[in-house]
Amino acid sequence: MPVLNRIAAFAEEMKGWRRHLHANPELAFDCHTTAAFIVARLREMGVDEIHEGIAQTGVVAIINGQGAGPTIGLRADMDALAIQEITGADYASTIAGRMHACGHDGHVTMALGAAKYLAETRNFAGRVAILFQPAEEEGGGGNVMVQEGVMDRFDIARIFGIHNAPNLALGHFQTTPGPLMASVDTAWVTVTGKGGHGATPHECIDPVVAVVAMVQAMQTIIPRNVYAMDEAVISVTQIHAGTASNIIPEVATFCATIRAFRPEVRELLKRRVHEIVAGHAAAFNVEAGVDYDWGYPATVNHPEEADFAAAVAAEVSGEAAVNARANREMGSEDFSYMLEARPGAYLFMGIGPGAGLHHSAYDFNDEAAPIGASFFARLVERAQPLA
Repeated sequence: MPVLNRIAAFAEEMKGWRRHLHANPELAFDCHTTAAFIVARLREMGVDEIHEGIAQTGVVAIINGQGAGPTIGLRADMDALAIQEITGADYASTIAGRMHACGHDGHVTMALGAAKYLAETRNFAGRVAILFQPAEEEGGGGNVMVQEGVMDRFDIARIFGIHNAPNLALGHFQTTPGPLMASVDTAWVTVTGKGGHGATPHECIDPVVAVVAMVQAMQTIIPRNVYAMDEAVISVTQIHAGTASNIIPEVATFCATIRAFRPEVRELLKRRVHEIVAGHAAAFNVEAGVDYDWGYPATVNHPEEADFAAAVAAEVSGEAAVNARANREMGSEDFSYMLEARPGAYLFMGIGPGAGLHHSAYDFNDEAAPIGASFFARLVERAQPLA
C-alpha cells in the first residue's frame, strides 16, 4: 500500500497525536482543549495561517503552495460522543461518559498528518485550507462554519472529506457520485389524554392506544406513499408512557428518526407524519403535537469530484481497493452542508475489523492514519499540480 514515504516516517508521531486526542474527548462545540492541541501541532509544522474560533472552537489552517491557483478544502470533524468507553486501552478516555466512538480522533490525526507533509513539501499550486470542525455529532458544526462564511472567507473552490469505516478492509475506499448518505429528521410526538384508573378506562381518554395506532400507521408511509425505488427509513426509536401497572397515564410520547435522499421524499415524509398524528388524534379523542426537527440534509457528492477522489484513492490503495459506485448509506453527515456550498466529495475509508461506530468498544485503527493522510496529500497535489 503506497503510503507516502515522508508520511510513513512520522507514523509513530501520528499515533501519539491520535491517542492523546482519544484520551481527552470533548463534545459538540465544546472542543477547546482539542482545538488548542491542533493549533499547537499546526504551529510546530509551520503552516502559513491559523484561524481560530470559527463555529466557536473550529480551526482553519492555510498552507500556501507554489504559485497562483485555487484553494482546496479538506475537512476533519473533531468532536466525541457521550458514551462510556469499555475498550480498556491504556489511552482510553480519561473523562467518564465521553469517548471518541466515531473515530474523529483519527480524522483529526489524518488531517494533521496531511498538513505536516504539505507544509514541508509544498508540491502544489494555490492553497489548501484544512477545516477542523466541531459538533458533527450534535449541533451541525459544518452548517455553522458555512453560515459563518468559511467558504467565501478562504475562497475555497472544492471541499473533500473522509470517514473511517470499521469492518471494511484496511485502506479500502468506498464512495459514489450523487447521494451518498441520507438526510435525517426527528419527530417527537406528545399525546395527551385523560388519565385515571386502569380498572375504569371508560372514564379516561387513553393516550397509550393512540400512540400504538400512530406508530403502526407510520410504518405504512414508506410502503404505501413512497415510490419503491426511492430509499427511505422511518424508525420509531422511543416510546414513553405510564408509571404504574394500574394507571392509565395522562400523557404518552414517542420519537422517530426519518431519513431519505431526495428533498421531495423528505417533504412527503414530514407531511404524512403530521397527517397521521392529526388524524389519529381526532379518531382517539386525544390532543397531539409534533415537534419536527429538520436535521442534516442528504450528503450529495458532485460527480466529477467523486470520480476524481476515487482515482486518487486508487493511486494510494490500488484500484482493487476502491469501490467508486458503492451503495448509499442511510446514516447522515453534516458535511452535507459543505457540499451544498461547494463542489466536493465524501468517501469512506476502511480501518479493518473491530467494533462498529458509536459502540462503546470502538477504537480507531492507528494503521489507517497514514493511509488517510496520504490520500489527503495526494488529493491536493493532483488537484492543483505545479505547472
